[in-house]
Amino acid sequence: MEILDKVLNGFLTNSTDYIIQPFGTGLIHKTFIVEKNNEKMFVLQQINTNVFKWPDHISFNIHNLSDHLISIGSTTILPRPLKTISGMDYMENDGVLYRLMPFIKDTHSIDVCASPDQAYEAAKQFGNLTASFNHFNTDSLKTTIQDFHNLSFRWNKFTHAIKNGNPKRIEQCKSEINALISDYRLVEFYENAVRSGWLNARVTHHDTKISNVLFDSMDKGVCVIDLDTVMSGYFISDLGDMFRTYLSSANEEEQDVQMVIAREDYLKAILEGYKEKMADLMSDIESQNILYAGEFMIYMQALRFLTDYLNNDVYYSIHYETNNLTRTLNQLALLKSYRSIISL
Repeated sequence: MEILDKVLNGFLTNSTDYIIQPFGTGLIHKTFIVEKNNEKMFVLQQINTNVFKWPDHISFNIHNLSDHLISIGSTTILPRPLKTISGMDYMENDGVLYRLMPFIKDTHSIDVCASPDQAYEAAKQFGNLTASFNHFNTDSLKTTIQDFHNLSFRWNKFTHAIKNGNPKRIEQCKSEINALISDYRLVEFYENAVRSGWLNARVTHHDTKISNVLFDSMDKGVCVIDLDTVMSGYFISDLGDMFRTYLSSANEEEQDVQMVIAREDYLKAILEGYKEKMADLMSDIESQNILYAGEFMIYMQALRFLTDYLNNDVYYSIHYETNNLTRTLNQLALLKSYRSIISL
């Protein structure tokens, strides 16, 4: 921990009073909790610059959004990183960047959405994030991951992989490839929505897994965290990612696709929580097509997993040779189950 002690010293003059320990289950950044007298005080993160190639964009966006909330007197909590003693947004050590954020007192996070009530609370918090910036100019935000939820981009990567990927895997995955091609209408729908302008650009989180929400002792939502992917986007990203990650008790690693079942009560809870904050701000055409969000996000993730498999697993970490194919089958099963409950 000597390196981390040195890093913390760049933020706090009395850094020796604190203890640093590993924290959380995040897959992108290495995260540590900073404690004093057994009380959690700060969260220290090592920034993964392989994923986030423009960390200055993240810092710019968070400060920009935080300043806006202050200017309008909003009660929305937006955790803002501390400056270093020298006034920098990050502390650098041997080319590695670190940031320090305040720990929100009396809160906790959860890794798996275990009840409709939790789904409701999380959806309300993500809806509140977007609603809090209803009159904010999203053009002022910088891109932190290029084409992150651009379905046209993901489709083009997929078709390129079909032509130029591993020939054996392409042959092996004919059925899955054809299944994704048969749903190309989802790409056409997205492109028409963007082109016609009925999808309104809003402040969007883009990573709405349940672990990115803080809860209080009564399991009521307090705020959202991990703001690295917050940028201009569409509601279908946030709502769709909640559908994708909350609806089934089986996550994307489940190998038995019969276990991948979308739960109607969770769907209703997500919609209720999100619409509590966003219903009055959405256009009629957005409201009419609100359930497209689930198809959009689940389908896009299936595209991404299969693309990576055909390209010999160059993006996602894998635990066994066919891991990305398993993930693809999982998402295709979730898409089928999702469609079965939205058609009721």
